[in-house]
Amino acid sequence: MSRPRQERGKIMERDRLLEKISIDPRVCFGKPCIRGHRIWVSLVLDLLASGLSIEEVLEEYPQLSRDFWKNTRNSRAKIFSRA
Repeated sequence: MSRPRQERGKIMERDRLLEKISIDPRVCFGKPCIRGHRIWVSLVLDLLASGLSIEEVLEEYPQLSRDFWKNTRNSRAKIFSRA
């Protein structure tokens, strides 16, 4: 039985976001990090939750690219709040 179209879209969106995250027990104690960096995803989400804008986070962490935010603005908090 196939999944409804809306559910498939959410899964695809989640999968695109998760491609930008790495989890390696040898890096940052196994905490989810932005792929290619040693920046915890939880740190970035905490900064955003505290009121910083994406632009301000990018100023603090210029090694991050806008690609991390692309197509994920609405889903990132929902996905990680379930973890």
